[in-house]
Amino acid sequence: MIGPQDLWVALSLAVFFFGAKKLPELSRSLGQALAQFRKGLADSQDEARSSDAVTPAAKGAASHDPESQRPDS
Repeated sequence: MIGPQDLWVALSLAVFFFGAKKLPELSRSLGQALAQFRKGLADSQDEARSSDAVTPAAKGAASHDPESQRPDS
């Protein structure tokens, strides 16, 4: 589990490697990337839900079709 001491070490290393001037820019870029990832994830979930809604209707229509229920001779 990440504790407060670990966060201080990570923040100190970030300031050391990137400098205090670059951190806001990096944070902004990370936030935008995370927002786009979440948007893409939500879009794919919506697409999956809409395809699931169409699939049962198509299956139900095929099961009531008299042509599909005829035995093969």
